[in-house]
Amino acid sequence: MEQVLIVSGAPKEGQEAARLLQGQGYERLLLISGGNQARRKLAEADFDLVLVCPPLADENPFTFAASVAETYDAGVLLLTEWETEENLAADMADSGVFVVPKAYGDQFFLQALRLAQAYGRRWHNLKRENRLLQQKIQDIRLINRAKLVLIQYLGMTETQAHRYIEKQAMDLRQPRQKVAKDILRTYEKE
Repeated sequence: MEQVLIVSGAPKEGQEAARLLQGQGYERLLLISGGNQARRKLAEADFDLVLVCPPLADENPFTFAASVAETYDAGVLLLTEWETEENLAADMADSGVFVVPKAYGDQFFLQALRLAQAYGRRWHNLKRENRLLQQKIQDIRLINRAKLVLIQYLGMTETQAHRYIEKQAMDLRQPRQKVAKDILRTYEKE
């Protein structure tokens, strides 16, 4: 079930948004009035969507929405007045914030909500994939450093060093990264 954080300094606006979301089956809703309190909640728990309904009690809603979109994996949806929407949408799009004018009605709001959620999920998956790739790169660098140490100190060829690390990992039933760390600990003095 999707968890939604509604940030609104106007209780009526926030409650109306919560009512719409509940009507669509969203049960895990948290309504907060200010940006500082919202940031604390975002740090404590993962939210799938952050809905910003200006005004906020303690800061500029546009700055807050952009900050949340850049910092957290959640989709961010910003409700605005009709007059501000056209200029604001282009600026906020660069930050990954969906801007929805209140004048369009409930159906448009719900469609924008789904788009923001899809964007949030996609962004989360890309960040997770990026972390996995970064870890693989670090592992490869570590193993290559261990190979170089074996070549330098034991006179092995690159193929022999690779085979040695692979065999040690199999024999000891340890990951190659652990074997590489042990080799570096043994031969490198820092």
